[in-house]
Amino acid sequence: MKRNQRRAWTCAVLVMVMTLLSAVACGDLRGAPGASPPQATDPESTASSPTQPATDQASPASESAEPSPASEPAQPSTDKPALTPEPSAAADPAAASEAMPVGDLPGWTQVFAEDFTEGDVGLGGFPGPVYGARWSENYFDGTPDTAAQQQPKGQRTSGYYPTKVLSVHDGFMDMFLHSENGVAMGAAPSPKLFGANQRPYNSLVFGRYSVRFKADVLPGFKLAWLLWPDSKNWPADGEIDFPEGDLSKVMYAAVHGLENGIHDNEVLRPNMPYGDWHIATTEWRADGIEFFLDGKSLGVSRRFTPTNPMHYILQTESCGPVCPSPETSGHVLVDWVAIWAKS
Repeated sequence: MKRNQRRAWTCAVLVMVMTLLSAVACGDLRGAPGASPPQATDPESTASSPTQPATDQASPASESAEPSPASEPAQPSTDKPALTPEPSAAADPAAASEAMPVGDLPGWTQVFAEDFTEGDVGLGGFPGPVYGARWSENYFDGTPDTAAQQQPKGQRTSGYYPTKVLSVHDGFMDMFLHSENGVAMGAAPSPKLFGANQRPYNSLVFGRYSVRFKADVLPGFKLAWLLWPDSKNWPADGEIDFPEGDLSKVMYAAVHGLENGIHDNEVLRPNMPYGDWHIATTEWRADGIEFFLDGKSLGVSRRFTPTNPMHYILQTESCGPVCPSPETSGHVLVDWVAIWAKS
């Protein structure tokens, strides 16, 4: 009896074992009774972070040690597609004639007007006693410009040299762009508002800036006449450039800012070369930035509209990215500059 029971029990065990092995082979084995069920995997928790797209933007230039100016901005890639501007039927009243506009405009109070008719200043003397109350040369000779701030000291191929570049004659500010001893020389003067005698010389929140100018066609030299944040917090606090571009190419306008923590910009391209007289106006408003060239609106940029104080610099430099040849030289003439604050 016991032998028959033992045989029956052994057969039952063998059947259970064979059933168990079959379940494993078929993938049907579940957790043992009382065991915790397997946890579902969150696909987002194991996905790797996406690689950020390249912006084709250079890092902002480091601040120079002397005379401790605000570091100047990196420039937008010229390969960036042009912004499709928001249409505007507005015309620029500052370009109604070639004469410097004098007086307030609707919504704007004029705070600066300069037409360089109070006397000549020779090369090396600007601003001097004639213009010193209204202008600053902004940087000492040898201050590195945007390109030079990326180069080791002693190996710089460009810089600001106001005593070798700036003069006033015949009713114009003259920027004599040229190279000496392998260094391309530019300048970056600033208007002074409200009696300012230190940086920032013309701080405003919202403003209207008009300039009449003529630039020779000079490969390797460039304009980047801009509004730069007083905070020096670039690009978070923005940057507005117009006119900008290599003097052998076409000018453009650019607005810089941050989007999702990444530096980006919008560019408006009027497809206008240098070489002739132009009136360029930047109208920085709370609802956007509108650019005008020779009286016609290029459109309104609203993607990056700064709301913090900024100041205006006629930044004129080189080597961005190609340096001028040693024999390249010529002039940028400024007929007048006018500035309005928001009323």
